[in-house]
Amino acid sequence: MRSHRPSVPKHHFLYPFPARRWRSSEAITSEGTRTPLPAAALGQKPKSPFFFDTGYALYAKRPSRPFPPPFLSMPSGSFSDPLSTHNRSRDRRSYVNGEMIRGITNGDDAVLVGENFIGANDGVGAWAQKPGGHAALWSRLILHFWALEAERDASITAETRNAPEPNPVAYLQAAYEQTLEATSGPNEWKGTTTACGALLHHVHEADTSEPMLYVTNLGDSQIMVVRPRAQEIVYKTTEQWHWFDCPRQLGTNSPDTPNANAVMDKVKIKEGDVVLAMSDGVVDNLWEHEIVQNVHDSIQKLGYGGHNEPAGKTDKSDGGMLDVAKALVKAARTIAEDPYAESPFMERAVEEGLAMEGGE
Repeated sequence: MRSHRPSVPKHHFLYPFPARRWRSSEAITSEGTRTPLPAAALGQKPKSPFFFDTGYALYAKRPSRPFPPPFLSMPSGSFSDPLSTHNRSRDRRSYVNGEMIRGITNGDDAVLVGENFIGANDGVGAWAQKPGGHAALWSRLILHFWALEAERDASITAETRNAPEPNPVAYLQAAYEQTLEATSGPNEWKGTTTACGALLHHVHEADTSEPMLYVTNLGDSQIMVVRPRAQEIVYKTTEQWHWFDCPRQLGTNSPDTPNANAVMDKVKIKEGDVVLAMSDGVVDNLWEHEIVQNVHDSIQKLGYGGHNEPAGKTDKSDGGMLDVAKALVKAARTIAEDPYAESPFMERAVEEGLAMEGGE
């Protein structure tokens, strides 16, 4: 996974993506190190000297709904079906514009984990009760097109000192417009989603390159940068709300757009920093100090990141970031399923005058 850049110091980054928590249904879990890529993209290696060492863990209240045609070719129901559908009917992957849709779906949410770009989109589940509603399709398509726009912009892989800066907000705006087009007639599909992503780039300082994180957020998901050795938060995004429990979102009937409402920050990071991309399933159930402590404890258990060795050391535990992600999701799920637990979501609800207790 890292053999193509053996001379570059390893960097630890983490992407747990738990879904919104519910109390009344069977848990659906998923985990991995990186989300799938189409075959044509597997051999492409970015020129940037920095990359993400990744792990993700997911938890959803229910299985994801299948995508409708033409995004997913359903199995043929009869031998009389046109033979031209035979090949695609065996392919359970989703497609748009003839290309495999990047990322994976988790309930109504979507996540994407790659070497230089990660994202977590939180689809609004209420659309499942509306005619033509499909929030999971919206969250996944926006993330897919967002990642493609980042890949196509040569500036994120350029090594020259005069290369232009990445523009993640412009990428998100283009992704939003492409999703509008893809979900319009003849069969319109409705939905809304928050959007949260981090693009790893670099800047030249003196005779060296330093990692720079371009963070973009619209809504109430969160990017947080944790420095485990110091047990501190280096950076976190700010939630965007219309009102309590109604975040800014992209999609059907929403007044929000990336150009008008998305916020982008540039964050200088260091080797050993842990970047968390979290839906409200984590931040509504765990306070910030609990997240930091959880990450720190997981790093220590894995046997690297201590005071006597480099924080970026990865050879002691293959898939270590996956273990960190799983531990954080487990902690958030424990609170979410406890009807008597105290949680940040409960605290905010009480401040709004709502009677509520337990996790969210």
